[in-house]
Amino acid sequence: MEAPICLVENSNRELMVNQQALQILTSITKPPVVVVAIVGPYHTGKSYLVNKLAGKKSGFSLGSTVQSHTKGIWMWCVPHPTKPNHTLVLLDTEGLGDVEKGDNKNDTWIFTLAVLLSSTLVYNSMGTINQQAMDQLHYVTELSERIKSKSAPNIDEAENSSDFVTFFPDFVWTVRDFTLELEMNGKPITSDEYLEIALKPKKGKPEEVRMFNLPRQCICQFFPKKKCFIFDRPTERKKLSQLEKLHDSELEPEFVEQVESFCSYIFQHSNVKTLQGGITVNGPRLENLILTYVEAITSGEMPCMENAVLALAQMENSAIVQRALTHYEEIMIKRVQFHTETLQELLDIHAICESEAIEVFIKNSFKDVDQKFQKELVKILEAKRDAFCQQNQNESTKQCRALLQDIFSPLEEAVKNGDFSKPGDYGLFLQKTKELKQKYYQQPRKGIQAEEILQEYLKSKEGVADAILQADHSLSAKEWDIEVERVKTQAAEAAARQLEEMQKKTLEIIEQNERSHREHINQLTQKMETERKQLIEEQKNNLALKLQQQEQLITFGFQNESEELKNQIKALENRLSESQKRRRGCVIC
Repeated sequence: MEAPICLVENSNRELMVNQQALQILTSITKPPVVVVAIVGPYHTGKSYLVNKLAGKKSGFSLGSTVQSHTKGIWMWCVPHPTKPNHTLVLLDTEGLGDVEKGDNKNDTWIFTLAVLLSSTLVYNSMGTINQQAMDQLHYVTELSERIKSKSAPNIDEAENSSDFVTFFPDFVWTVRDFTLELEMNGKPITSDEYLEIALKPKKGKPEEVRMFNLPRQCICQFFPKKKCFIFDRPTERKKLSQLEKLHDSELEPEFVEQVESFCSYIFQHSNVKTLQGGITVNGPRLENLILTYVEAITSGEMPCMENAVLALAQMENSAIVQRALTHYEEIMIKRVQFHTETLQELLDIHAICESEAIEVFIKNSFKDVDQKFQKELVKILEAKRDAFCQQNQNESTKQCRALLQDIFSPLEEAVKNGDFSKPGDYGLFLQKTKELKQKYYQQPRKGIQAEEILQEYLKSKEGVADAILQADHSLSAKEWDIEVERVKTQAAEAAARQLEEMQKKTLEIIEQNERSHREHINQLTQKMETERKQLIEEQKNNLALKLQQQEQLITFGFQNESEELKNQIKALENRLSESQKRRRGCVIC
């Protein structure tokens, strides 16, 4: 992208997704995306920082008047400067608190979308991190009322928000035009320590300190990792409106160094956007998330992170089923270039190709609830196997009939010419038939229908053989009776062999189905084990963060606040215990 483009339009207090922007995301199929969104009050210099992340002096519009410039959410996709084969997606949002808008409902939704879509959320403010700055960040306190982590009904607010830390982005607070000394009790402190102190709750009666502590508690509880950067004023006031045109040499050296430090941190530490279960997000997945969340917002519903993942899974798993089927057909056609000699040979090839197709599905699918899509894939693969078996049979039938016609046509011509009408010719006819049958058996690559088509041909010529027998008066009555009985016995034996062959084929199909089922169970078990490990790891990380938050509160002397975390911690411990039990139970099975 040479320049940013509007991703979500905020027009007449309605949010609309820009289709042209979605087409750009659709094209980013393979590279995973690192999504950095910047939010904050209008006219705090957000766009300047995002342009720097894009490696450009200009791009996102910098407002130089009292009127807010950026409307909605704008997107700029660029190659990641430090991570090969990754795409950096930069989201610049309209300024929060614009007096022209009249109400802040859309501000809340813009902030919410930035949280839901990003892997790193940058909150940009001016001056210092004081109570006014916290009041401006009231949007974070409304997230539990705007977002659902799970689709389960009757989930309370505490349980809902306890999962946010698992899904939410890293949080970076950038403070512009910072004029204070980074010092506490006469000792220098880092910007991160400054943020930690600013987020420290106030002691007092709950009803008196609630509004002071709430945004601080939400930031601490919702966001897994927090970072702070402070920036000096970039240049003298009269030049600020021309900031994007100024060379670094015209800016304050400390400011240039601070911006470089900020960009370096974002490039090195911002993670790939992932969903629950460690699902890596690329362009099309980000596109679907945007559509799902905006649709929920415009319809008056609460965006649900779990539902968004499930909706994405439904769409992608359906496409992955088709991809697996295409893979199966391609390698089957390649490996079965001609019909096979036996059914078992074809079934062995099918088993290999089927296993590869299932592997393609399992490797790329996610959130396949009740294995709906895998069962669908297995069902279609069985139908395709049967189709290949039928095609294999048809090809063999076609070749065998052509071969029999080629081998037996001289004999048929001789019969038409009356060459077997003399006494004693019946024996000659039988001898000739035997020789031609032997010639037929010696021909290679006849396939699975070789015997059946031969018997079908011989049965069709029984009338000819019987006529020659009837005409051969050299046979005695006893010899004639013996020959008739031999023909009957031969026909019965052929029918028995044919029945045995059909039973053998049926048994081979049954055995292949059983092997296939065992293979599916094995592959599915491995997939479920991997997903359980991922879930347990997420739950452990969530629990560790909650315990860390509780420890900090106790260290600061906030016993009452730490008690509020106990229920969340207890619920997380129970869920972790259940997950570990299910994992052990699965392994035992």
